[in-house]
Amino acid sequence: MILRRINVRLLQVQGQLIEMTTRGYARTSTVEQVAGLTDQVAKLKAAGCTDQTIYQEQISSVKLADRVELAKVLGKLTNGDVLVFTSLSRVARSMIHMIEIEAAVAAAGASIQILDMAIDTSTPNGRLTFNLFGSIAQFERENMLERQKVGIAAAKAEGKYTGRAPTAQAKASKVMALNAKGLAKQDIAHACSIGIASVYRILKRAI
Repeated sequence: MILRRINVRLLQVQGQLIEMTTRGYARTSTVEQVAGLTDQVAKLKAAGCTDQTIYQEQISSVKLADRVELAKVLGKLTNGDVLVFTSLSRVARSMIHMIEIEAAVAAAGASIQILDMAIDTSTPNGRLTFNLFGSIAQFERENMLERQKVGIAAAKAEGKYTGRAPTAQAKASKVMALNAKGLAKQDIAHACSIGIASVYRILKRAI
Protein backbone atom coordinates (compact mmCIF):
# COMPACT_ATOMS: atom_id res chain seq x y z
CA MET A 1 0.00 0.00 0.00
CA ILE A 2 1.37 3.42 -0.98
CA LEU A 3 -0.08 6.59 0.55
CA ARG A 4 0.93 9.93 -1.00
CA ARG A 5 1.50 13.02 1.13
CA ILE A 6 3.07 15.87 -0.86
CA ASN A 7 6.42 14.32 -1.79
CA VAL A 8 6.43 11.68 0.95
CA ARG A 9 5.23 8.13 0.43
CA LEU A 10 4.58 5.43 2.97
CA LEU A 11 5.51 2.01 1.63
CA GLN A 12 4.48 -1.13 3.44
CA VAL A 13 7.39 -3.57 3.50
CA GLN A 14 7.12 -6.79 5.49
CA GLY A 15 4.30 -5.35 7.56
CA GLN A 16 6.13 -2.09 8.34
CA LEU A 17 5.51 1.38 6.92
CA ILE A 18 8.67 3.01 5.57
CA GLU A 19 8.62 6.74 4.83
CA MET A 20 9.93 7.47 1.34
CA THR A 21 10.91 10.94 0.13
CA THR A 22 11.33 12.09 -3.45
CA ARG A 23 14.35 14.40 -3.61
CA GLY A 24 15.66 16.29 -6.62
CA TYR A 25 18.95 17.80 -7.74
CA ALA A 26 19.33 20.61 -10.27
CA ARG A 27 22.53 22.18 -11.58
CA THR A 28 23.61 24.71 -14.15
CA SER A 29 27.09 26.03 -14.79
CA THR A 30 27.90 29.52 -13.57
CA VAL A 31 27.78 30.84 -17.13
CA GLU A 32 24.32 29.52 -17.96
CA GLN A 33 21.14 31.52 -17.57
CA VAL A 34 18.96 31.21 -14.48
CA ALA A 35 16.15 30.06 -16.78
CA GLY A 36 17.90 26.73 -17.16
CA LEU A 37 17.77 26.16 -13.41
CA THR A 38 14.13 27.24 -13.27
CA ASP A 39 13.22 24.76 -15.99
CA GLN A 40 14.92 21.91 -14.13
CA VAL A 41 13.15 22.80 -10.88
CA ALA A 42 9.77 22.79 -12.66
CA LYS A 43 10.44 19.33 -14.08
CA LEU A 44 11.57 18.03 -10.69
CA LYS A 45 8.37 19.30 -9.09
CA ALA A 46 6.34 17.58 -11.78
CA ALA A 47 8.18 14.37 -10.85
CA GLY A 48 7.09 14.67 -7.20
CA CYS A 49 9.69 16.89 -5.56
CA THR A 50 8.92 20.03 -3.54
CA ASP A 51 10.81 23.23 -2.79
CA GLN A 52 11.94 21.64 0.47
CA THR A 53 13.38 18.54 -1.21
CA ILE A 54 15.07 20.11 -4.26
CA TYR A 55 18.78 20.84 -3.98
CA GLN A 56 20.15 23.23 -6.58
CA GLU A 57 23.41 24.99 -7.35
CA GLN A 58 25.19 26.95 -10.05
CA ILE A 59 28.66 25.52 -10.51
CA SER A 60 30.57 24.53 -13.62
CA SER A 61 32.51 21.68 -12.01
CA VAL A 62 30.99 18.19 -12.15
CA LYS A 63 33.44 16.84 -9.57
CA LEU A 64 31.60 15.42 -6.56
CA ALA A 65 34.07 17.07 -4.18
CA ASP A 66 33.17 20.53 -5.49
CA ARG A 67 29.39 20.25 -5.41
CA VAL A 68 28.12 21.05 -1.95
CA GLU A 69 24.39 20.65 -2.67
CA LEU A 70 24.82 17.26 -4.32
CA ALA A 71 26.78 16.09 -1.29
CA LYS A 72 23.93 17.32 0.93
CA VAL A 73 21.21 15.46 -0.93
CA LEU A 74 23.27 12.26 -1.08
CA GLY A 75 23.74 12.53 2.67
CA LYS A 76 19.99 12.92 3.22
CA LEU A 77 18.97 9.75 1.38
CA THR A 78 17.45 6.93 3.40
CA ASN A 79 15.89 3.55 2.61
CA GLY A 80 13.18 3.83 -0.06
CA ASP A 81 13.97 7.42 -1.11
CA VAL A 82 14.03 8.47 -4.77
CA LEU A 83 16.63 10.89 -6.15
CA VAL A 84 15.54 12.61 -9.36
CA PHE A 85 17.66 14.31 -12.03
CA THR A 86 16.32 15.92 -15.21
CA SER A 87 19.25 14.61 -17.24
CA LEU A 88 22.57 12.81 -16.93
CA SER A 89 24.52 15.95 -17.85
CA ARG A 90 23.20 17.80 -14.82
CA VAL A 91 24.80 15.40 -12.36
CA ALA A 92 27.63 13.47 -14.03
CA ARG A 93 30.36 14.03 -16.59
CA SER A 94 29.90 10.54 -18.01
CA MET A 95 27.96 7.31 -17.56
CA ILE A 96 30.91 5.90 -15.61
CA HIS A 97 30.63 8.87 -13.26
CA MET A 98 26.88 8.26 -13.02
CA ILE A 99 27.49 4.64 -12.02
CA GLU A 100 29.63 5.84 -9.10
CA ILE A 101 26.83 8.16 -7.96
CA GLU A 102 24.21 5.44 -8.35
CA ALA A 103 26.31 3.12 -6.20
CA ALA A 104 26.28 5.71 -3.40
CA VAL A 105 22.51 6.11 -3.79
CA ALA A 106 21.92 2.35 -3.76
CA ALA A 107 24.09 2.00 -0.65
CA ALA A 108 21.58 4.26 1.15
CA GLY A 109 18.74 2.01 0.01
CA ALA A 110 17.45 4.64 -2.44
CA SER A 111 16.89 4.67 -6.21
CA ILE A 112 17.47 7.07 -9.09
CA GLN A 113 15.23 8.55 -11.76
CA ILE A 114 16.74 10.25 -14.82
CA LEU A 115 13.84 12.00 -16.49
CA ASP A 116 15.09 12.58 -20.05
CA MET A 117 16.29 8.97 -20.31
CA ALA A 118 13.14 7.56 -18.67
CA ILE A 119 15.31 5.53 -16.28
CA ASP A 120 14.02 4.43 -12.88
CA THR A 121 16.44 2.11 -11.09
CA SER A 122 13.72 0.93 -8.69
CA THR A 123 12.12 -1.08 -11.53
CA PRO A 124 13.51 -4.17 -13.31
CA ASN A 125 13.34 -2.47 -16.74
CA GLY A 126 14.97 0.68 -15.39
CA ARG A 127 17.76 -1.29 -13.75
CA LEU A 128 18.33 -3.26 -16.96
CA THR A 129 18.53 -0.06 -19.04
CA PHE A 130 20.89 1.58 -16.54
CA ASN A 131 23.19 -1.45 -16.48
CA LEU A 132 23.17 -1.60 -20.28
CA PHE A 133 24.29 2.01 -20.57
CA GLY A 134 26.88 1.32 -17.88
CA SER A 135 28.31 -1.65 -19.76
CA ILE A 136 28.65 0.41 -22.95
CA ALA A 137 30.29 3.24 -21.00
CA GLN A 138 32.74 0.82 -19.40
CA PHE A 139 33.67 -0.56 -22.81
CA GLU A 140 34.30 2.97 -24.12
CA ARG A 141 36.33 3.86 -21.04
CA GLU A 142 38.57 0.82 -21.41
CA ASN A 143 39.20 1.73 -25.05
CA MET A 144 39.99 5.30 -24.05
CA LEU A 145 42.45 4.15 -21.37
CA GLU A 146 44.15 1.89 -23.86
CA ARG A 147 44.57 4.79 -26.30
CA GLN A 148 45.81 6.94 -23.43
CA LYS A 149 48.49 4.38 -22.52
CA VAL A 150 49.66 4.29 -26.13
CA GLY A 151 49.81 8.09 -26.21
CA ILE A 152 51.77 8.32 -22.95
CA ALA A 153 54.23 5.67 -24.12
CA ALA A 154 54.80 7.61 -27.34
CA ALA A 155 55.22 10.90 -25.44
CA LYS A 156 57.74 9.32 -23.06
CA ALA A 157 59.70 7.93 -25.99
CA GLU A 158 59.91 11.45 -27.43
CA GLY A 159 60.73 13.00 -24.03
CA LYS A 160 57.53 15.08 -24.01
CA TYR A 161 55.62 13.46 -21.14
CA THR A 162 55.27 15.76 -18.11
CA GLY A 163 52.90 13.66 -15.96
CA ARG A 164 49.57 14.56 -14.43
CA ALA A 165 48.60 18.10 -13.47
CA PRO A 166 48.66 18.84 -9.71
CA THR A 167 45.52 17.82 -7.81
CA ALA A 168 43.70 20.10 -5.39
CA GLN A 169 45.56 18.64 -2.40
CA ALA A 170 48.88 19.15 -4.17
CA LYS A 171 48.03 22.86 -4.21
CA ALA A 172 47.38 22.97 -0.45
CA SER A 173 50.47 25.07 0.29
CA LYS A 174 49.41 27.70 -2.24
CA VAL A 175 45.88 27.74 -0.81
CA MET A 176 47.26 28.24 2.70
CA ALA A 177 49.57 31.03 1.54
CA LEU A 178 46.80 32.92 -0.24
CA ASN A 179 44.47 32.47 2.72
CA ALA A 180 47.15 33.91 5.02
CA LYS A 181 47.21 36.98 2.78
CA GLY A 182 43.49 37.49 3.39
CA LEU A 183 42.17 36.54 -0.04
CA ALA A 184 38.50 35.55 -0.31
CA LYS A 185 37.81 31.82 -0.66
CA GLN A 186 36.39 32.26 -4.18
CA ASP A 187 39.48 34.22 -5.26
CA ILE A 188 41.72 31.49 -3.86
CA ALA A 189 39.79 28.83 -5.79
CA HIS A 190 40.14 30.86 -9.00
CA ALA A 191 43.86 31.48 -8.47
CA CYS A 192 44.53 27.79 -7.83
CA SER A 193 42.15 26.52 -10.54
CA ILE A 194 40.27 24.33 -8.05
CA GLY A 195 36.72 24.23 -6.71
CA ILE A 196 35.74 26.37 -3.74
CA ALA A 197 34.73 23.22 -1.85
CA SER A 198 38.33 22.02 -2.20
CA VAL A 199 39.53 25.31 -0.70
CA TYR A 200 37.30 24.88 2.35
CA ARG A 201 38.39 21.26 2.70
CA ILE A 202 42.11 22.14 2.61
CA LEU A 203 41.68 24.93 5.15
CA LYS A 204 39.59 22.71 7.43
CA ARG A 205 42.28 20.00 7.45
CA ALA A 206 44.88 22.60 8.36
CA ILE A 207 43.04 23.61 11.53
